[in-house]
Amino acid sequence: MAATTQVPKADTKPKKDRTHFLYIAVIVAVVLGAVVGLVAPEFAQSLKPVGTAFIGLIKMMIAPIIFCTIVLGVGSIAKAATVGKVGGLALLYFMVMSTFALGIGLLVGNLIHPGAGLDIQGTSYETEPTESHGTVDFLLGIIPTSLLSSLTEGNILQTLFVALIVGFALQKMGPAGQPILRGIGHIQALVFRILIMVMWLAPVGAFGAIAAVVGATGVQAIISMATLMIGFYITCVLFIVVVLGLILKVVTGVNIFKLMRYLGREYLLIFSTSSSEAALPRLIAKMEHLGVSKPVVGVTVPTGYSFNLDGTAIYLTMAALFVATALGKPLELGEQISLLVFMVIASKGAAGVTGAGLATLAGGLQSHRPDLVDGVGLIVGIDRFMSEARALTNFTGNAVATVLIGTWTKEIDRSRVDEVLERRLPFDEQTMEAGHGHAPEPVEPAAAEREADRELAGAR
Repeated sequence: MAATTQVPKADTKPKKDRTHFLYIAVIVAVVLGAVVGLVAPEFAQSLKPVGTAFIGLIKMMIAPIIFCTIVLGVGSIAKAATVGKVGGLALLYFMVMSTFALGIGLLVGNLIHPGAGLDIQGTSYETEPTESHGTVDFLLGIIPTSLLSSLTEGNILQTLFVALIVGFALQKMGPAGQPILRGIGHIQALVFRILIMVMWLAPVGAFGAIAAVVGATGVQAIISMATLMIGFYITCVLFIVVVLGLILKVVTGVNIFKLMRYLGREYLLIFSTSSSEAALPRLIAKMEHLGVSKPVVGVTVPTGYSFNLDGTAIYLTMAALFVATALGKPLELGEQISLLVFMVIASKGAAGVTGAGLATLAGGLQSHRPDLVDGVGLIVGIDRFMSEARALTNFTGNAVATVLIGTWTKEIDRSRVDEVLERRLPFDEQTMEAGHGHAPEPVEPAAAEREADRELAGAR
């Protein structure tokens, strides 16, 4: 008899996800901050520097985050576009839907006016006095003094401009530019590691910010933050059911509720982790099982995780309007539109890492209205409450996109889709337990973020 080789059994015991401790700590800090603000308003207002210090740490990370993610993002767009019709069509769809989601966020924000009634004046953020400039001066101001000055001076629009130039230059370099791209990828991993370390101070920052706001405005602060959260959740639900559901039904004939039922386990996983990244391998496996061809799934799903962030887009615009209204300095229509354009590009760096959304929000405000940046402290405490809705919306948007791209490119088995969604051809969970072999490597922008999040979660 042939001797059998004993293969050491892998340690399958799941690691504890330490982000849950952070989540719980932020919730406790928000509750304590609100209580202190109501019970001892004068003392609570003296805690404002605590929240301001945390926002200062977030602001410190804005320029390097935007530079690294945009440079790598431009390279990934080039890679996806070279895949052919699938990649080009997916990127076009992602840009249109992200812009549409941002627009919906602005529309709803202007309708419900989150933050109305707070009128928190006297933010501690001070800006240099500036003269009113015209369009020409504004455009000239985007050009930095030197290639690196934008990173050191903290001018976000200049950082974005330089990042785009570097990204396109690396494209033109071809294979010679790959070592540089890999180097920037390593720098990005470092930047996100620092950001994750900063985010562990979020409970302290949230406590100081919430206590100061509640101490200054009383119950009105709690009502305003609750209005933003409820409005955001309702907006995400309507976006999924009405917008995505209508597009899916018209283009493919698929019912959005049946697709969501099919992805039920993934929704539970996302809700428990507050991140759609956790369900990436399962989404790839389930979309292939649904009947979408492997090439379409292999391009659409990973690319969508970096470029199709509908929930994040809605969150960014609604949060920006909330901050502006709460500080009594509402954004004019022109400022809202220019902020939307900025977010369309910068939101591509908000995928997958705790705190990246806050950094992107702070970057957008700093590029347009620096006097509003400290108001991000109001969002710190409730950001985690909205993370599940963001992740679920992002995930659903990518699932719908995969079915749509498969239909447009005729790379989908429509009869199999009906069989699967009607539960006559159930998904075999053992394929996930054994390890799904078809999952391609994700595109680069999300890779560093996912690596950082996996480290934070204690994964190997």
